Amino acid sequence: MASGRPGPPAGERPFFGHPRGLATLFGTEMWERFSYYGMRAVLVLFLTAPATRGGMGLPETTAVGVYGVYVASVYLLAVVGGWLADRLLGARRTVLVGASVIMGGHLSMAMPMGGGFVWLGLVLIALGSGLLKPNMAALVGELYRHEDDARRDSGYTIFYMGVNLGAFLGIMIVPWLQTGGRWHLAFGAAAIGMLFGLVQYVRGRATLCGAGEEPDHRLTPAEEHRFKVVAGLCLAVAAGGLALWAVSGTLTVDRFALVLTVVTAAVPIAYFAFLFSSHEVTAEERRGLFAYVWLFLAAAIFWLVYDQAGSSLLLFAKKDTNLDVFGFTIPPGWVGNINSLAIIVLAPLFAEMFLKAGTRISTPLKFAIGLVIVGLSFVVMSVAAGVASDGVKVSIMWLLSVYLIQTIAELFLSPAGLSATNKLAPRAFENQLMGVWYLAMALGDSVGGQTYRLTTVVPMPVYYLVLALAAVAAGLLMLLFVRRLRLLMAEHHLPPVPASS
Repeated sequence: MASGRPGPPAGERPFFGHPRGLATLFGTEMWERFSYYGMRAVLVLFLTAPATRGGMGLPETTAVGVYGVYVASVYLLAVVGGWLADRLLGARRTVLVGASVIMGGHLSMAMPMGGGFVWLGLVLIALGSGLLKPNMAALVGELYRHEDDARRDSGYTIFYMGVNLGAFLGIMIVPWLQTGGRWHLAFGAAAIGMLFGLVQYVRGRATLCGAGEEPDHRLTPAEEHRFKVVAGLCLAVAAGGLALWAVSGTLTVDRFALVLTVVTAAVPIAYFAFLFSSHEVTAEERRGLFAYVWLFLAAAIFWLVYDQAGSSLLLFAKKDTNLDVFGFTIPPGWVGNINSLAIIVLAPLFAEMFLKAGTRISTPLKFAIGLVIVGLSFVVMSVAAGVASDGVKVSIMWLLSVYLIQTIAELFLSPAGLSATNKLAPRAFENQLMGVWYLAMALGDSVGGQTYRLTTVVPMPVYYLVLALAAVAAGLLMLLFVRRLRLLMAEHHLPPVPASS
């Protein structure tokens, strides 16, 4: 985005000491997350509920696989959204289109007219989220183009608080509306939430001060024509291949999920290979990308564990947890809301802590700490599953403890990951690298959806312990390379980090 864009209007009120545009992005993201997390809090339950109760009647392993692929697709398509913003539409228009498509997806799921509308809705939500997510984060970074890194990190943490405020409201309202099998009413509430976000975004356009109005690297007319031809051919081939697979009689939900998992793993490999070989990436930027690959792999492992909240942990809440609280039986989806509530409370404290610490707590160190802590959360989960394996419903405090530990881990890793992505992005691929950050989530979620199949051959306590050990081992390994990664990031013209950190 051009550095010469207009400045903030005279007399504009700041937002917690930050640019006013952060309030617009905060509110838009809050309502988008309301719709996304609210629907996600009931999705696996809807997929596994019998048809007599209005559900889809899928086996648990299939439902978790679908969940993993759906969430992975949301993040996988973020690369496409970043590319379209960089080359064709600009970030602001891409976000507008994405929000509209998301709302259409939720409306489709709200239609009580059979599974076809459910699958269509999931596809539309994934497409729209891919357009919206990377560009919202990139627009936040654009507000701090000429600001110091500590203020940028603090701004991302405040933005992240909006994410979790929306998630908290969505997880409270949507599962409550779903009680008694009112699935489509719940999906309709998610659509209304996205409508509020869309209105907030349109009304607050002026506060962005021109950020994202035009693509950074617009395609020439010839390149745009070639893109449309190639994209059309790829879509035709994909649709034809899917149709042939369906006609052959071998297409199943499980096999489709497995294929998409393989695709999700192949895309980041191919994309990083493209970035490293691109003539538009300078040698200095290439060093930053090398450091970023390590952060990417660490984030994928983190999200593999963390995003079990909407699958294995949700099912654990439903089947193995005593949900009676003060004489009231709460919906299973409410249990995970302690994460959103804790982030709302803790995010300002962490923002202040990281602001005061400055560069003394480096990004690689934050990642290492986050991995170890999220691994420890599943050590607790393994013990809880062991207690529940005797047929006893465990106290809700077990899951609340797991979510609280994961919240602390998330506050170390996720805002730092968004900020590092913005700082390490090559200028020619700025919005696209925000999409690559979400590819880490896609990889973790898709693999996580498949790992749940291990529960058919190993006990649940062992399943949780294996994932816990993998995360802790990855965190300790990253700790060994903190100094080297820090130096690589400093060579990318980040502020030097004191050797004492």
